[in-house]
Amino acid sequence: MPFTSERLKQFEEIKKRYPEGRHKSALLPILHLVQEDHGWLPVAAMDEVAEVLDIKPIEVYEVATFYTMFHVKPVGKYVLEICRTGPCCLVGAENIIQYLKEKLNIEEGETTKDGLFTLKPVECLASCGTGPVLQIGPDYKYHEHLTIEKIDSLIDELRSKG
Repeated sequence: MPFTSERLKQFEEIKKRYPEGRHKSALLPILHLVQEDHGWLPVAAMDEVAEVLDIKPIEVYEVATFYTMFHVKPVGKYVLEICRTGPCCLVGAENIIQYLKEKLNIEEGETTKDGLFTLKPVECLASCGTGPVLQIGPDYKYHEHLTIEKIDSLIDELRSKG
C-alpha cells in the first residue's frame, strides 16, 4: 500500500516541523492524512508510516488504537460516535446507544450492511452539559441533548443523503 510521491512529500514537510530526533511527533498529523486517503488505517499503511518515521510498527498501532478519532477497521460513510462517559450516561446515553443498535440492527463497532453507519461509542466528547451527545463523521458535527426523536430525524436525514 505505497503512498503517492505527493503524500510522501507532505509527510516530509510535516516531519520538518519537529526538531531532529523528534520526528515521532509527526505521527498524529500523518495518521490523519493516511485516514483521509483510506477512510481508515489499514495495517499495511500503518507499517509504512512506521518506516517513514523510523519507528517500530507497534508505536503506530498504539497511537492508532488509543485515539477514538482513528479507525483501525473499515467504517461506514457516517460514523456515529456517542459519548458513554458518566455525565452523558446520567442523562440517557446508554438508552440512546441501545436504541441505535436496535434501529440500525448492528452492535457497537459494527457497520450497517448498506455501509452507511458505524456505531462507535467513545469516551468523553467534552460536552458534558449538553448530553447525551453524538458526533457524526466524516465532518464530526456535534448533536446535543439527544432524544429518540432527534436520533430518528438524524438517521432519516443521513439516509436521504445516501
